[in-house]
Amino acid sequence: MFRIKNDQYLAVAVESAIAASQIIMAALDKPRVATYKGKTNLVTVTDQKAEKIIKSIIRSSYPKHDILAEESKKEFTNSDFLWIIDPLDGTTNFVHGYPSFAVSIALYINKIPQVAVVLELPNTKLYSAIKDEGAWCEGIPISCSTNSSIEQSLLVTGFGYEHGELWKKNMELFKYFTDQSQGVRRLGAAAIDICHVASGKVDAYWEMDLQPWDTAAGILIALEAGCKVTQMNGSEYSIYQPNILVANPNIHKSMLNGIKNHWNS
Repeated sequence: MFRIKNDQYLAVAVESAIAASQIIMAALDKPRVATYKGKTNLVTVTDQKAEKIIKSIIRSSYPKHDILAEESKKEFTNSDFLWIIDPLDGTTNFVHGYPSFAVSIALYINKIPQVAVVLELPNTKLYSAIKDEGAWCEGIPISCSTNSSIEQSLLVTGFGYEHGELWKKNMELFKYFTDQSQGVRRLGAAAIDICHVASGKVDAYWEMDLQPWDTAAGILIALEAGCKVTQMNGSEYSIYQPNILVANPNIHKSMLNGIKNHWNS
């Protein structure tokens, strides 16, 4: 029987992420000039250079695979293999020198995530996962927390670039869960947020107004680490859905109840 050799794909993802990180870290000591994709949505030459080298490495090994990347969007040939890339998650943090940004790369085969890499920067923590084989940080197995109540938990969320109705509703959730928990953090990089849940640093993460490359790698790492991943109404999550809830299984239902009671979707 044909067996997908996910370890080989993971090696390419890691190589690509490290190459991109070298470009990103080299740019930290230089002026970081950004342009605007939206009112507050930034993009830099570094994003574009990092994406270019990731795609080049993937293409050198798998020229017929499809690619979905944040800056260049779709390169589709109807392949069963789809690489989803965020070359610099947390661009605004990077521009301001705030230490929370990442490279995020995932491979989906027949729409199912098979390998994932998130390289957290500038601290250089490599998160990775292979479907049905586990999740790791720097090669050490990770798992989500076992806290059994929101009151014992530290949470994390994020806010979209558009300050519209969803932004206002999430502010209400932010206030509610801040009151219910030991605190809510907002770091500004979805891939890192999800990995922090996967590794037990925080207990749950929710966000609205997301794109596929924001979560494609993180959700496999979270699932392999034992997290529960759904939409914010409890239904099945897809990277093409704009909202997400990632939590340890012990508090996932309580998070859903809190969202239901304080956010009328």
